Amino acid sequence: MRLMAESKNHAVDVSAQTQYLPDQSDESANRYVFAYTITIRNAGAVAAQLISRHWIITDAQGLVQEVRGLGVVGSQPTLQPGEKFEYTSGASIATPVGTMRGSYQMVAADGTRFEATIPQFTLSVPRILH
Repeated sequence: MRLMAESKNHAVDVSAQTQYLPDQSDESANRYVFAYTITIRNAGAVAAQLISRHWIITDAQGLVQEVRGLGVVGSQPTLQPGEKFEYTSGASIATPVGTMRGSYQMVAADGTRFEATIPQFTLSVPRILH
């Protein structure tokens, strides 16, 4: 059985960078706060608008938080081919290490709806993971 490759017209690349925020965290209360900066790049041939997001945030004890909502940081950006959009947001978990992954729901200028996968990335207090 052959799997169809992602359409060349509708392709979005997503990357993430994270930072631990000790000043907003309270380790004695098991509250670890992280900032994450996401870069979304339209790698397709058609303009596409980010409509909504779905995050799956998992801590080291397996506790899962799911977050769904319209847009990102109050915006539903439209990206022309080759254009990128960057934003910073935050997450709080109960352990010093966790992961985030998810997807953006997109609508292309030609009316096609598609999902842009957000690859899993790690949230980690510095010097916890080697």
